[in-house]
Amino acid sequence: QLQLVESWGGSVQPGGSLRLSCAYSGFTLDFFAIAWFRQAPGKEREGVSCISGSDGSTYYADSVKGRFTISRDNAKNTVYLQMNSLKPEDTAVYYCAAAHQDNWSRYFWTYGMDYWGKGTLVTVSS
Repeated sequence: QLQLVESWGGSVQPGGSLRLSCAYSGFTLDFFAIAWFRQAPGKEREGVSCISGSDGSTYYADSVKGRFTISRDNAKNTVYLQMNSLKPEDTAVYYCAAAHQDNWSRYFWTYGMDYWGKGTLVTVSS
């Protein structure tokens, strides 16, 4: 059974850092893409970043470029989202999601997600 579990959300002051983890099981990352999404109160869900399991290429929303970094550790079956220089507008529930490569395109990397975690809350506030 395919499963995604997010962890290490929390509260941080503006300018601070957090590293989120997405532990996956039930599949081999080589054939999937894993993405991070977020949803702030009263707003639509948005794609934050994505990593291709086949070649490790990465993708970012403009709002987080230069501040967030997505990475993977195949030995630990975990994908990370390192978030630096956090801003209050980064406050949201962060979800990780997976798409099989047959349903995913690097040109539309936010689409095709079939599997979702339950999310972890990130709060950026002074």
